[in-house]
Amino acid sequence: MTILRKTIYRLTAVSVLAMAPAALAFAQSATGEQALPRTPDGKPDLQGLWTNQTQTPLERPAQLGLQGFLTPDQAREFEAVARQRVEQSNQPSDPNRPPPSDGNTDAGYNLFWLDRGTTVAVVNGEYRTSLIVDPPDGQIPFVEGDRPQGLIAEWRARPGVEPFDGPELRPMGERCLLAFSSSSGPPMLPVMYNNNYHIVQTPDHVVILVEMVHDARIIPLNKPHTSYDTEHWMGQSVGRWEGDTLVVETRHFHPQQAFRGASEHLTITEKFWLESPGKIVYSVTLDDPTVFRQPWTAEIPMQRRPDGEMMYEYACHEGNYAFSGILAGARKLEELGQQGPIDGALDGEESE
Repeated sequence: MTILRKTIYRLTAVSVLAMAPAALAFAQSATGEQALPRTPDGKPDLQGLWTNQTQTPLERPAQLGLQGFLTPDQAREFEAVARQRVEQSNQPSDPNRPPPSDGNTDAGYNLFWLDRGTTVAVVNGEYRTSLIVDPPDGQIPFVEGDRPQGLIAEWRARPGVEPFDGPELRPMGERCLLAFSSSSGPPMLPVMYNNNYHIVQTPDHVVILVEMVHDARIIPLNKPHTSYDTEHWMGQSVGRWEGDTLVVETRHFHPQQAFRGASEHLTITEKFWLESPGKIVYSVTLDDPTVFRQPWTAEIPMQRRPDGEMMYEYACHEGNYAFSGILAGARKLEELGQQGPIDGALDGEESE
């Protein structure tokens, strides 16, 4: 058993024992509303299995401009179309159909494997048109001109280097080091599948076990950021409670983890609060003046999974037979004197 898994199991055991007095029993407040669950030390109880799946995109469709919300009728129509699309895509596949033109699109998967959900993101009773709430146009405020692409892109840009020359030149998700499209976080964003998170709390730590690539973020509370010689794949996160809101600040990201081209100056501030016993509002702000004109913020609802559900191990490395095949295929093409595979994906830029 690895040290990481021992840590998670130990924290889980401590947490379960700490909850025993009835922290999960949702009491009724004087107004008749459900009181928020709390741990024995009085903190909001964020523990359990959650999902952030949604049909709402990170950035707002350009045609909506500054329209931040849908009306209830518009939201119902949007969700009905999403359900219809799911039903159509769930029809039996034609065995004589041609292969998909791009394996990174939905066409590369039978819908059985996808888990985007069919609902609009709702926060504070508002049906959001984008997860980004600031700036008001719902767009990532990139600086003008070419933006950096991270260390992997720098390696690939060297003369004579091809994107399939070695494993270090491939994206994080392909190497089973982090989930693609920042599902691992921070920021923890919804993607096409495996949008589940298991949260465990103790008085001193919060652990977020991510389904995709079974990453685990172990977040100490009330400790300062320190500089380490070692680099952290998901950055160095420290947390604190501000009233009933868990605030997590992350710095010192691994140079190969370049979220949307962010640099070593990136700071990410996450906030978790319970809107209800069954919903966490996850707010995340990214600040990197070398890449973004201003800090920008997204809000993502996380819904509690039904009782009895559990999260299974993703086992990315253990089943990653394709990676050796990718590199072996490139070597074979070189042997035959042919051009290597076409590749446009950079770390953090893989298609969802």
